[in-house]
Amino acid sequence: MYRIGQGYDVHAIADGLPMWLCGVRVPSDRGFVAHSDGDVAIHALCDALLGALALGDIGHLFPDTSDEWKGVDSKLLLKKVMERVEAEGYCIANADITIALQAPKLAPLISTMRETLAAVTRTPVACISVKATTTEKLGFVGRKEGCEVWAVVLLKRS
Repeated sequence: MYRIGQGYDVHAIADGLPMWLCGVRVPSDRGFVAHSDGDVAIHALCDALLGALALGDIGHLFPDTSDEWKGVDSKLLLKKVMERVEAEGYCIANADITIALQAPKLAPLISTMRETLAAVTRTPVACISVKATTTEKLGFVGRKEGCEVWAVVLLKRS
């Protein structure tokens, strides 16, 4: 049996904050405004995983009103979500993530991002896709005010 899930997340960008994407620190003097570490890509992936099994969303599981999750490394959130996925008897068949960010350029980090996500999810790297795009300077992403990420996953019975 297979299950498909889709996730989406967006975060504003501000000066002086760290930028984390797919569990990797992105060299930048600007980062994401968030209750956690702001890893918008992992948040979208978590929502896709939870959605595939109708288990809610990360805002329900890890509310931004809780001090427990303040500043948390999003890789921990992904690990906890994967524990729920595995408890339901599923694993990732493949995941596809698209990051829309005007700057900085992410191409040099894509391999490390894929490897990091694969390690946390215990999934072969060949089954994890990460792509980056700009919005050709259009909209809030193009104005460098924020980042948006879409994630799609296919889960299969373990």
